[in-house]
Amino acid sequence: MDLSVALALCLSCLLLLSLWKQSSGKGTLPPGPAPLPVIGNILQIDIKNISKSLTSISRVYGPVFTLYFGTKPIVVLHGYEAVKEALIDLGEMFSGRGSFPVAEKINKGFGILFSNGKRWKEMRRFSLITLRNFGMGKRSIEERVQEEARCLVEELKNTKGLSCDPTFILSYAPCNVICSIIFRNRFDYKDQNFLSLLKKLDENLRIMSSPWIQVCNNFPAVIDYLPGSHNTILKNFASVKNYVLEKIKEHQKSLDNNNPQDFIDCFLIKMEEEKHNQQSEFTIETLLGTVTDLFAAGTETTSTTLRYGLLLLLKHPEVTAKVQEEIDRVIGRDRSPCMQDRSRMPYTDAMVHEVQRYIDLIPNSLPHAVTCDVKFRDYLIPKGTTIITSLTSVLHDNKEFSNPEIFDPGHFLDESGNFKKSDYFMPFSAGKRMCVGEGLARMELFLFLTTILQNFTLKSPVDLKDIDITPITNSFGHVPPPFQLCFIPI
Repeated sequence: MDLSVALALCLSCLLLLSLWKQSSGKGTLPPGPAPLPVIGNILQIDIKNISKSLTSISRVYGPVFTLYFGTKPIVVLHGYEAVKEALIDLGEMFSGRGSFPVAEKINKGFGILFSNGKRWKEMRRFSLITLRNFGMGKRSIEERVQEEARCLVEELKNTKGLSCDPTFILSYAPCNVICSIIFRNRFDYKDQNFLSLLKKLDENLRIMSSPWIQVCNNFPAVIDYLPGSHNTILKNFASVKNYVLEKIKEHQKSLDNNNPQDFIDCFLIKMEEEKHNQQSEFTIETLLGTVTDLFAAGTETTSTTLRYGLLLLLKHPEVTAKVQEEIDRVIGRDRSPCMQDRSRMPYTDAMVHEVQRYIDLIPNSLPHAVTCDVKFRDYLIPKGTTIITSLTSVLHDNKEFSNPEIFDPGHFLDESGNFKKSDYFMPFSAGKRMCVGEGLARMELFLFLTTILQNFTLKSPVDLKDIDITPITNSFGHVPPPFQLCFIPI
């Protein structure tokens, strides 16, 4: 047989096998566009702007539809009703973590973000209790945030009103807050280890949002056999984990079982309590994964939101002026902002919410998975199926938010100017897998932004019309474009 004919026959067989795999076992999955053999629907999705593609497909197939990433089916939930029904009404069934090969290569199933089953439940419960014990949502952690806000103001004053890139300056404060909880102490802003870690986290978020990582997640074999920016992510996280491991070793030497000082101490004490339990999830590997998750997530998402928020305030000086008028009227200049002020500052509160709504930081959240066979509406979703929830479709719903593509704090104000809550406000996702640190993040955003605007006038070195607020990436996360601004002391 001619070699070319043999190759053609082999390829045909592979294509037929792929088609059979895609059609068999499908049960009554939701409808969706017809997939191509091997590659699925990848050519029908703009991997630079997945959210936009999902919206277009939902117009044809409705709020619940199936896509194939490679040969694997993924069910997409689009719109508030579908997302709420799954994550809140059927929260336990949709509480699994879906496939995310790049992250799985890093975490290997440990930690909070990408673990599943018993391990995830125990780590989440332990983390929530421990974070609360160390002040999350209480006055004690508010005082830490206020102190860090004052340090941030001093650092911004050192720029002397000159044009600067705020990327890393805005990472210092949220990073130090989470470090004080998990590592016991904060870093000096000039500490080179501190700066190196922040640069690695920032680089990772940018790479994770690139089209190449979407290719890696859809075709996992790429991760092991091809060069690319995914290797930079793996290298950066290895450095972060090595740093965390050194901190764990230091804590093991100084541990006082009767006087735990931070998250790591509490975890080590729990490990000792369960040392005879062969099934215990409290191991060094789990501690390393959990602390790394808290450190990375507690730093990068908040600092990126702060940075994007300042860019939006630069672009909209009329909003900035209204916030600063409210600060002057409610707080003045002689004391630090506190969380009690928020109830008397509806416009500022609305501005912070609108920043989170508008930037839509993680547009499709992290992937979920169903923990059992689920009857959802008229469909049967098999156990283990990956679920994508379009948070964009909720945060930018034009029925809930008039002109959702416009930055307008009025989206969270009623006709009398009072703050108006919205069930559609889901920047932290919803249900069983919603962000563990939501309370801390919301406190940080209010106090940091309010403190900055209390102390500085924001000035752009370029004309207002030239300020670009379009995110530079549109897949995993929305990252603001690089920009310069001047912090002019008031």
